[in-house]
Formats: sequence, C-alpha cells, structure tokens
Amino acid sequence: MDPETSPDRPARYTARPLLLPDEEAGDGAANADAAPPSAAGGADAVTDDTDEVTGEVDAAFAFETNAAKADEPAPAEIEGDLDVTLLGPDDFEPEELKDVLRTMLTSRRLDEKMLTLLKQGKGFFHIGSSGHEASQVALGREFEGGRDWFCFYYRDLGTALAVGVTPAEVLRAHFGKPSDPFGGGRQMPEHFGHRDLNIMSTSSSVGAQYLPAVGFGLGVQREDAEAQEDGAGRAVYASGGEGSTSQGAFHEALNWAAREALPVVFHVQDNKYAISVPVAEQTAGGSIWPLFEGYTGMKRARYDGTDFFQSASVARATLEHVRAGRGPVALHADVVRLLPHSSSDDHRKYREEDSISADAARDPIPAFVARLVEAGIVTDDEVEAMREEIRVEIDRIAREVAAEPDPDPATATDHVYFEGEDTREYETDGEAGDLVVMVDAINHALDEEMDRDERVLVYGEDVGGGKGGVFTATRGLTAKHGRDRCFNAPLAEHSIIGSAVGLACAGYMPVVEIQFADYIWPGMQPLRNQVASMRYRSNGDWACPMVIRVPAGGYIHGGLCHSQNVEALFGHFPGLQVVMPSNAADAKGLLKSAIRGEDPVLFLEHKALYRQGPARSPEPHADYLVPLGKARVAREGTDLTIVTWGAIVYKALAAAKALDKEGVSVEVIDVRSFLPFDSETVLASARKTGRVLVAYEDHEFMGFGAEIAAQISDAAFGSLDAPVKRVAGAFSSIPYADALEKAVLPQDEDVLEAAREVLAF
Repeated sequence: MDPETSPDRPARYTARPLLLPDEEAGDGAANADAAPPSAAGGADAVTDDTDEVTGEVDAAFAFETNAAKADEPAPAEIEGDLDVTLLGPDDFEPEELKDVLRTMLTSRRLDEKMLTLLKQGKGFFHIGSSGHEASQVALGREFEGGRDWFCFYYRDLGTALAVGVTPAEVLRAHFGKPSDPFGGGRQMPEHFGHRDLNIMSTSSSVGAQYLPAVGFGLGVQREDAEAQEDGAGRAVYASGGEGSTSQGAFHEALNWAAREALPVVFHVQDNKYAISVPVAEQTAGGSIWPLFEGYTGMKRARYDGTDFFQSASVARATLEHVRAGRGPVALHADVVRLLPHSSSDDHRKYREEDSISADAARDPIPAFVARLVEAGIVTDDEVEAMREEIRVEIDRIAREVAAEPDPDPATATDHVYFEGEDTREYETDGEAGDLVVMVDAINHALDEEMDRDERVLVYGEDVGGGKGGVFTATRGLTAKHGRDRCFNAPLAEHSIIGSAVGLACAGYMPVVEIQFADYIWPGMQPLRNQVASMRYRSNGDWACPMVIRVPAGGYIHGGLCHSQNVEALFGHFPGLQVVMPSNAADAKGLLKSAIRGEDPVLFLEHKALYRQGPARSPEPHADYLVPLGKARVAREGTDLTIVTWGAIVYKALAAAKALDKEGVSVEVIDVRSFLPFDSETVLASARKTGRVLVAYEDHEFMGFGAEIAAQISDAAFGSLDAPVKRVAGAFSSIPYADALEKAVLPQDEDVLEAAREVLAF
C-alpha cells in the first residue's frame, strides 16, 4: 500500500513554502520564486550561454534518468534485521515531542535565514539539511553530546542541534567569525566541529568521516567493556548521503566495524541525489540497502526518514543494540532534499518539476505536526506561535552575530602546528648500548614507548603476531604487549590512516605502518584532508598526533613499486611533519620524539639502511630524543657543503673522503627533517664554504633538493662562489634489473663527479 495514502498514516499537514519568507524580501532578498542563489563566478553561475549549452548537451545525449528508482516511495514499514518496536506519540512525554518539533523548526529556519543572508550579500555559502530533519533529530536525541563521538557530514544540521550545537554557533560559522566553534572562520559553513560536544572537525571530502568513526569505535571498545555489559557503553555516530557510499572508504569502514563488532552507527541519509547524479547512476540496483546485508556481524534497518516516529523507533533500537556492545548498525534513511545541493547549485537544471514537488509533499515537518495535532499534543495555532518565536529569535541572533568582529588577519597562519611549550628534553646524556642496526633500533624504540605510555597503539599490514612486519620492525611487540596494543589491520592504507584519525582525536597515539611508501597513495585523502589539516581547520581545538612509519627508497632491486621516494610530495602538506633518519641512533631518537609529540609525523625509513653496516650506531638509552627540525653535521669541512639525506648520506661521505685525499675539505649536512626544515644549519654551512651541492635520491626535477637550492640561493647568494648544484635521480620510474636501477639512481661516482664540478667553477 502507498505509505502516503495508508489509513494508518494521517493526512499530511499543509507545508509552508520552504523558500524565503515574503517578510524578508524587504531586507534585500530576491523574490522567493527566483533561482536559488549561486556563488558569484562559481561553477554553477547561471547565464543565458550556459543554459543554451546545457540544453544542447542534453539534447545530444538524450539521456533519461531512471525516475522510478531515483524517486521510489519510502518504505511503508521498517525493514531489516534490527529488532525494532514501533513507537507512536503515546510513547513520549508531550514536552519531549514539543522539543523535537522546536529542534526541527529551528533547523529549518536556520536554512531559510542563511539563504536570505546570502541573497543580501551576507555570507558566501550554504548547504542545507531541509528534508532530513526527522531522521537527524530522532537519532541525535538518542546520543549524548560530550560523551559519545560524532563524525558528521555537512548536511547534519538537525543532528548537530539535537546534540547541543546552538543556533548562535551555526550562525557564527555562516559569518566566519573567530568565535565560530567549528573552525573560527577557517572552515566553510556547515562543516561541523565542536570539541566540548565530541563532534570531530568535519572535512569537505566525501566519505572522509567513516574511517575516523572506526578509530573512535576502537577506542570506545577498549575502554567501555564494563559499561557495555550494563547497556551503557558509549556510541559513535557517522553519517553521510547515499552518494558517499560510492566511496571505498565507506565499505572499508563497514568491513572493519563489522569484523570487530565496533559500537558505530552508520547513518546513510538517502535523498536520491549526489549533487545532480541520481542514485540509479551511483549504485548497483539503485539502492545501497541490499549491499548492507553483505557485512556479517552488522545489523541494518531501512525506514522512512521523513517519518519522525519510524525514525525514533529505529534510533532507540539502534542505540540499545550498540550501547550493549553487540556491534555496529547501518541505517538507511529514506529522506528528501528540499533544497538544491548547495547555494551554488540550481536543481532545476537536472530535476523535473514533478520530482521536486513529490519531495515537497514528503516534507517531514508538516507530517510530524499532523501527528502531534491528531494526538492532541499541540494545536495549529501553537505550532504557528512556535514557528514565529523561532523566527524572531534567530533573526535577533543573526543580527548580533553579524555585528561581532571578524577574524584578525594576523591569525591566518595560527594553529598549523602545535603552539604550546615543547617539554621534551633532547639528546640527554646516558649510557649507550651495543652497536645496533637501524631496524632493530626502531623496534626497540617502539617497545620502550609502548612500555612508557599505554596510549601508544601499533598497527598496520603484517605488523602483529609472529610476523612482526615484513622488515621485522614490530617483531615481538604483540607477544609482549598483547593483541590489543599491536595488531594487524586490513590490507587497506586508507583504513589504516583513516582509523588512526579517530584514535588520535580520542586521545591515543597511533603508530601505524604503511608497508611501502609506494602503497601510501590510497591513504592520501585522509593524510591531506584529515590528518594534516585537523589542527588548523578546527582553530586549534582538535589535534591529530600520530606517527605513520613508511619504509621508502631504492637500492634494493624493488622495482617500480618498492623503491619510491615521497618526501618532496609530503613536504608540501602544512600541518604534517616529515623526517628520514640515516642511522640507528637518529632513527631511535627521532621516532621517540615523534611519538611523544603533538603533531602528526610521517616517519620515512630508508629500507636500504635497515641493516647496512655504516648505518649502525651504539644504541642510545630509553629517553634519548632527537629534535625534529634539526639537521646533523655528519662531517665538518671548509671548502664544499654537500646537503643530503637518507641513503645518499653515505655516498656523500664517500665523496668527501675521496676529496680529502686531494686536499679538499667537505662538510656533509644530513638534513634528517624536511618538515620542519633546519634552514639555519644549511645556510650557515653554505656561507662558510661558499659552494654547495645538494644530493638526493628522488627525481632531480621538483625534488625536495630544489627547495633547498632555492633557499640557499635566496638567503646566501652573496656568500656563494659557485651556483648551487644538484645531483639526484633520473626523471623515471625505478626499474628492477641491477644495471637499470644503477642507471637511474645516484651512485658514488655521480656524487663525486658533481662535487668536482662545483669545486671547479
């Protein structure tokens, strides 16, 4: 039976127009019938030319949307294997339902107000939640802000209000005010984040929220075993639209959560459109719902997300299940998008009027009001009075927030990194041990830090159990510290780094391993858009300290996918620290400093040095720390400086030794740290010797050595007796055969020849 005409469902309350109220037109707003606002000059700015071109393209392709799937009716009954008891008005206190209505109306009014402000030139962007309110508020009221954890997406306004975000905070984000708790004006509006409420800072990247929820779930599972026995464990909320389920991260998150029975709620708010792309063009079968069944151990429910009472029934059952530690739940809420995707979009370009009208007929607020009126909880007049009270209050708040000062431009680069006092003590004296190879020094550092701090968790591919990593860097850690401290992750780099985001935000220190630098690329999205930017985009409220251990480099006959150097690329990520030790003592000291630090560190380990004799050193004591951002003078000299790092340090030292026999004194600087970079030591050496060679393994073209050469040329040009020269790898992938590998990677003779060229100038 059609749920819209079912006798068990009351006739829908007549909807008020969603678009801007007439009374605000006098404030400079455009006519309510005008096209939705577009960002000036944006990709969706409407012109006669673009309309004409769009029509021509549509005619050329004669493409027809599968409207039957894209706009299929909501489920009349709750579907799935979650045990749900259907609730109605009698199952709530009247004041509870009035509070729900107030929250839904507040969410709707905020959408309307922010669109009005845009039309008045007050603000730059808005992305609305209208049509999603019933499912959002029903779920949000079952969570506890500040106790549970939240990984929102940008269309979660109703949920945010339900867990404690205030209208003033929402409007501060809209205006980009420094008091905006989401990011102090750094983030676009609707990118929710609230440290006091445990709402993790939201990234714009589609699907970026799911794997951090796994990390939060891992933390809760570790801490809440007793509470779960009493049905009072904490829960983790992760949400997104149906378009986000096309991302691999979504399925990786479901897999890990289901496998480990994590207390995570996945709330898929299916409004049938990913911007303009209908779900029939996104998902096999036109719905994500059947795919949920493939994850053993995860309960699921599909329901009409425009029906508050269906939504509340599912929400209550879901939280009872999750808080008892019985595993994750995936929710498929059938909702409607009553606004275009954002203020930069016009959905009339890609939706038929009948489709837009059909969604408007399913507006959740009139439906909820009708149920409350029928139950005698409110009257129509009381609803209108509440609506007017909310309108007046939000208008007042908007005026007050608009008058607040804007951010100080001098603060624009604040919070890229930790700005507090560094209490670590570096390079302290202590008893040194026997000679140790670099990989064993790394292993010992991990062991000692796990002994020192229970928050340190080590995981990655092949890291746990008897294997101990493909290079044995984690050998013995599981046996000593337990599977809950050193464990294997799925073979998915995005999962490893994404889950570490949640753990780090929850107060842990994840030390994760990416097996080879060549395979870090699936993890680029969380590295760039979550890890590196977390502190900055949250205005310093959130931090994401972690260590990502990455074996890198060539000279091992590893071929194209076991030999790459990645420091130049990651050296371009503000908020990330990047280091590469060249000997065992530095490896141990730098790793310990990274683990005890406040910022995320990409810890590059050159595979060719793991067991190389020259890279051995006496093992430092357990509290020996090496500062990040401090280069090492590997050899002092007066005639030539060679700036280098990683495996090339030893080729530079060999060249220095050869030149010494010719009466030339060469200084070798081991950079050790790319971010932060010790330009002071490098420039001091360049000014002393007057001649500089930068030697590195990566491609010469756009390698990190180019940045070093540029800095020297800029800051020490007057002290130079010759141009800065570089010697580095060929602009080529790294081949497997010995003769070919030697041809593309710098060899001892290459460094020596380049040094002689600089000396001869």
